[in-house]
Order: sequence, then C-alpha cells, then structure tokens
Amino acid sequence: MNLDRKAHFSYPIRVLWRWNIAALSILATFVFGLTTSTSAQSDAPKRIVVLGDSLTAGYQLPAADGFTSVLQANLRAKGISVEVVNASVSGDTASAGLERFDWSLGSGADAVIVELGANDMLRGIDVQVTYGALDRIISKLKERKIPVLLAGMKASRSVGSEYRDAFDALYTRLAEKHEVLLYPFFLQGVAGQSEFNLQDGIHPNSAGVRRIVENITPYVLRLLAASAP
Repeated sequence: MNLDRKAHFSYPIRVLWRWNIAALSILATFVFGLTTSTSAQSDAPKRIVVLGDSLTAGYQLPAADGFTSVLQANLRAKGISVEVVNASVSGDTASAGLERFDWSLGSGADAVIVELGANDMLRGIDVQVTYGALDRIISKLKERKIPVLLAGMKASRSVGSEYRDAFDALYTRLAEKHEVLLYPFFLQGVAGQSEFNLQDGIHPNSAGVRRIVENITPYVLRLLAASAP
C-alpha cells in the first residue's frame, strides 16, 4: 500500500520535473537568441543617408573623393562602424528632393543628412517654396523617427539683400521649428576659395570635400549619438 502511494505521488513529480527542464531549455534558447539578435543589431553599421544635390553627389569627382565616401572613411578611421549612402542628385532643388524622397531614402536609415536648397537659390525660386519642400522632408523623417542633420546654405551676395536675408534665415527657422541639428553653412571655409573649388567656382574639388567633411564631422557625431537606441 505504501509502495503504491509513493508510486502514485512520484509520477506527477517526475512529469513536473521534466516539464520544468523543458521550460528552462526553451527559456534559455529564447534568451540566447534574443541576446544574439541584439548583439548583431548593435554590431551592424549605422546607415546614414545623404539626401542632397551636386554638392554631396560628388560632381565631377572620382567616387572615392565624393562627400559620402570621404565622410564614411573619416568616421571609420575614428572606429565608428558606419555606412554613408549617397542619395544625392546633381541639379536637384528642394522640391525635387521631396518628390523622390520615398524611393531615395529606401528602408533602414538610422539617420539622414539633408543638403538641399543651393539650386533653389541659384534659380531664384521663391523662398517659401524652398521652405515648404524642406519642411515636408523633415516632417516625413520625424514621422519615421529618423534623426536629421540639416545642412544650411547661404545665398550668393549677388541675389539682392531681400532675397538673401530671407533665404539665409530659412534653415534656422526650420531647425528651430523641428528641433533638429543644423550645420549652418555646408560650404563653410570652402565657398569663394579657389583652391577648394572646381573651375566653375561653385562645386568643391577633392581638397574642398575633405575640408567640408572635417568641418561637419562633429555635427555628424552628434547625429549618430541621436540615432543610438
């Protein structure tokens, strides 16, 4: 009778023990898989997309000397795992950048540098049109929770003071409205310097690109910090 009672109680205990072992095994597998997945995600390079015009497209430069290539190499030299994607098109206005936004951005962007507006200024496009296009681009990025670095531009001194003042102010207005990072002038230290520009006096040469990258890198580091999980 006692043996039967022991057998009666030992059976569910053995079943419960086996169930616990199985449950622990499943839990361990899940935790290991989650840890591995998280580790893989953290090891994956950050993907910065540059949405711009000829200034970032690498106009008339070897691919290795273009803005995105030089920026990527500069960041990697600092030990940062990053991929900088060239989504720039020469001749684009802010409105053209907006029109191609979805297919140019693609998927998986961790951060975006927006460098548009120079062609608007050169063509004398209404400042409010430029503002509206950039405003929509930034809004779309914020909707996707993608950090933004807005690269500002300055108007040529030949366009007239009224247009110049309105154009120069639009980047600050946008940065304040959307609370995004602003690099005030993309061509800082390069514009008007013949040694840093192609013969057209507008587009940076290889030395000019390196100077731009050197100047903007501290802002890009802040952008990457904002994109951290």
